Parts: sequence; structure tokens; C-alpha cells
Amino acid sequence: MSQDSKRLLEILTAQPVVPVVAVDDAKVGVELARALAAGGIRSIEVTLRTPAAIEAIRAIVAEVPDMVCGAGTILTPKQFEAAEKAGAQFIVSPGATVEVLDAARGSDVPLLPGSATPSEMMAMLQEGYEVLKFFPAEQIGGAAFLKSIAPVIPQLKFCPTGGVSMKNVSDYLGLPNVLCVGGSWLAPKDKVASGDWAAITALAQEAAGLQQQP
Repeated sequence: MSQDSKRLLEILTAQPVVPVVAVDDAKVGVELARALAAGGIRSIEVTLRTPAAIEAIRAIVAEVPDMVCGAGTILTPKQFEAAEKAGAQFIVSPGATVEVLDAARGSDVPLLPGSATPSEMMAMLQEGYEVLKFFPAEQIGGAAFLKSIAPVIPQLKFCPTGGVSMKNVSDYLGLPNVLCVGGSWLAPKDKVASGDWAAITALAQEAAGLQQQP
């Protein structure tokens, strides 16, 4: 197993759910990260879907030492470089292009590339990636798909993201090839907007208590 895969294993197995969040203000991002950390969540994926994302990553890394902060929705080498410079501790992409893989090769920050088909998974394995994002999980077969993949490509471990919620999360966490899931339900937009950090901490505590496959 590559060094990057080992580092990703450490990050992704620290909790059953990695919150996937979009923030419009860096200060709000810090408060959100603190609330999640208070509930036992140890890593967060801040998606580059808002203008404030890079600054939020930089602020979380600087001000919330209990939280491992990653950057998500990385689509280009330029975004990869910006997230790296901001201090992102892991990078998440919804898929994998030659350009993004090249950027990852020249970086010390581990990449969690997305995959959706057996061919993509085989290609990532050939590139040395044994830990992958499975996206969009529910829309392309969900837990049943990953269950069927497990005996075929047993080397791979996944973080399913997309359509995962408290209603179906146990279906994923019960699979031997799932390390954790990515989910946005830990940071509801209305709770973030109103600054209801206690409610978010309670959601984090519930998520942190979920049982993973031994």
C-alpha cells in the first residue's frame, strides 16, 4: 500500500462520517469545524463550491487543531494547488483526470480520487490508489454496488458520498470495503445560517457513534 493510501486510511478511519460542507464565510467555517469537533468528528471536507472555501480551509487549519481539514470538489490542477497552499491536509476529487493525478504526484498532500465504475476503479488501482471516493453513491448503485465489487477488487477501500444519510448510512458502514462515508447532513444549511452550533454538535455526536465494520 502506498504512503498516501496509508495516510488516507488514518484520516478516514478516525470517524464513521466525514462531513462534506460548503461555507460562505471563513469565520462560519471555523465555528462549524469547532462544533463538529466537539461532537467527536475528526475530519472535514470543505468543498470548493463557494468563493470563501480556500480562506475557510486556511482558517480551519490555523484555528481548529483538533480537526483534519480537507478540500473537496477539486476539478483542476489550479484548484489542487490553491487548496494545498491553503494548508488542506487531504484533497478530494469527484473523479480523476490525468491533470489532477499529475498534480497529486507532485504533492505531499494525499488525494482521494472519485470512481464510479469497475473500469475507473481498475485504472485507479493501476495508478497506485487503493483508497477511493465512490461518487455519486446512491445514484449509481449504492451499497449493493459496493457489496458486489468487494470480492472482485478486494484491494480497494471506499468512502461513499452522494445521497448518504442517516436512513441508509448503516448499509454502507456494514460493508468490509467501506472505511467511512461522506455526508452533508451533519451541517444543515439552516443550522449553519442560524449559528445553532449545539444542534450541529448533537448531529456530530450521533454520527461519531455509528458502528463501522470491524
